[in-house]
Amino acid sequence: MARQKRNNEVTVGKLISGGKKKPREVILLCRNIRRYREQLGMEQKELSRRLGMADSTVGNWETGYSKPTVEVLLPLSKELGVTLYKLFGLNEPIPELSAAEKLLLDDYRDLSRYHRETVNDLIANLKRAEEIEDVPELTKLVYFEKQLAAGIGDPSELYGGGEPIYLYPSEIVNKADFVFTVNGESMEPEYHSGDMVLIQKFPDCGELDEGEVGAFMVGNEAYIKEYRKDGLHSLNPKYRPMHFNDEEKVYLIGRVTGLVDSGDLPSEQEVKKYLSAYSD
Repeated sequence: MARQKRNNEVTVGKLISGGKKKPREVILLCRNIRRYREQLGMEQKELSRRLGMADSTVGNWETGYSKPTVEVLLPLSKELGVTLYKLFGLNEPIPELSAAEKLLLDDYRDLSRYHRETVNDLIANLKRAEEIEDVPELTKLVYFEKQLAAGIGDPSELYGGGEPIYLYPSEIVNKADFVFTVNGESMEPEYHSGDMVLIQKFPDCGELDEGEVGAFMVGNEAYIKEYRKDGLHSLNPKYRPMHFNDEEKVYLIGRVTGLVDSGDLPSEQEVKKYLSAYSD
């Protein structure tokens, strides 16, 4: 007599193969895409772009206007950090125990209650150790998004401001304290508007040598400029140098150590894993 298939096997087969879907299953899939996306704190457009699709794609899935194709199901589940079974609201299949696992289970059942608790504690500790080993190594800096530090009147006010940003460690990242966003075209072609620059704060960075690029506070505005003895210069020849008299206050925020590359930025999931492992 042929073995009767489990409900899970039949349903998953229909869903993945593109067979006819019941309205309830479609609704459940739409809800689960939204549910797991929101748990990650990810916007619809971001998930769509990660999957290499139009910005409106995920929104259309979640409203039931359209549905994921077979080819995108696995990449979708990976981005959401769930299995296909969870994505479709199905129970995970229970794997059959190997011969070695059955022997271990028999030995465990023969133990006293006290020794079972000892084994449970050991397993829990080993799982925590593996989780920590899987946590990415990140460096925490302070991020200022708009016009460097525009509106701050004194470099001392930088401390306590901004928001945390996490980057993969590297030689230039580890030297930095701040990350600023460039505003404008005055430092092109080296630094473009929207670029994120790494800053090693003063006095840790020491005095700048002539020709070095730094972040400076002038009045209530902050700039990235090349330092020269006669003032602050732009790399773009269309912009005039900034000259100052003895009464004007110019503060050095720090030395520009480099640019933040896309490869320096971890995913949201990696940041959450890092924070979960090292949170107080």
